Amino acid sequence: MDLFDKIKKVEYLQEARIAIDQGIYPFFLPLEETEGTEVVINGRRLIMLGSNNYLGLTTHPKVKEAAIKAIKEYGTSCTGSRFMNGTLKLHKKLEEKLAEFLHKEAALVFSTGYQTNLGTISALISKGDIAITDKEDHASIIDGCRLSQGEMKRFKHNDMEDLEKVLASCSDNAGKLVIVDGVFSMAGDIAPLPEIVKLCEKYGARLMVDDAHSIGVLGDHGRGTANHFGLEDKVDIIMGTFSKSFASLGGFIAGDEDVIFYIQHTARSFIFSASMSPANTAAALAALEVMQEEPERIDHLWKIANRMREGLKSLGFDIGNSCTPIIPIYIRDRWKTIYMWKELFDLGVYCNPVLPPGVPPNQSLLRTSYMATHTEEQIDRALEIFEKAGKKVGII
Repeated sequence: MDLFDKIKKVEYLQEARIAIDQGIYPFFLPLEETEGTEVVINGRRLIMLGSNNYLGLTTHPKVKEAAIKAIKEYGTSCTGSRFMNGTLKLHKKLEEKLAEFLHKEAALVFSTGYQTNLGTISALISKGDIAITDKEDHASIIDGCRLSQGEMKRFKHNDMEDLEKVLASCSDNAGKLVIVDGVFSMAGDIAPLPEIVKLCEKYGARLMVDDAHSIGVLGDHGRGTANHFGLEDKVDIIMGTFSKSFASLGGFIAGDEDVIFYIQHTARSFIFSASMSPANTAAALAALEVMQEEPERIDHLWKIANRMREGLKSLGFDIGNSCTPIIPIYIRDRWKTIYMWKELFDLGVYCNPVLPPGVPPNQSLLRTSYMATHTEEQIDRALEIFEKAGKKVGII
């Protein structure tokens, strides 16, 4: 049998070819210009409602200048792993500032957010240990569990009764790590940390929260989900990425010093990867400073998100249980989702269609997300476009 024979049998790849032929393929579209809230694609200017640039810091003068200065001082790459020649003073300073910001003893930065989860989880979960994950956790969490030598168990999304059943089924002799997203990247809902913490304490499990979509969004000055609930001392490990609110690229974990030291010396995706570039490190550090200096950005982000959420609900769109700046529009039918995306695109709004296998069958949706730099005029215009497109496609 030819290894490549299976390629012709993948249904969603066949459908992608059909969409390309029909001119409605929604992925890999190159941006010609972007200033954050608006982009230019094929010469057309659109309102960007598909970015994770929650605080709008990718164009902040302080963040851009920090990246430029770092390149002038250090060049474009560290050309080595953190273990060898790839650790800069910038890395250590960023780790110290992150630990201080998150009220943890130590932090460690990785080259990407995906590598952060991959390395952290696979390092901590050894043979005989159990990783317990929400069924809507990010793919990097699932892959980290698969790479480990331990067992993975899953519970229904935000279902505390099911989590307790899973925990109760685990051996008392097994090391247990519950891993949840703080804010879930598709549904835009928040993990019920108070209830999760109680169950972890009851069954002797440690807790790791992926705050990729929470840092800069929830909590005092954007400190994340644990801070939002007043549970920073109850969450053992906080993970985050720099590719969203931090306007950069990379990831980090924060926790007790001995745990971070262990991961630093055992996480394969950390040990065997080149370190974060100087520009990315400096940009993340500058973004962290802006986050603390300009808390009004977070206030405006929530004002914009709440206005859009209420507007979409009043128009009759199904936005599920979203309560954050991530607002899904559930359409469920795969092709109708693509047609709705294309109609919005043609009218001047860019958002992200999410289709199986990215979501379960019959759960196709349009993922929208909002920035502190969006204006009320842009939101009003976007709502007008959603109403027009939704009626044309028969969604509302």
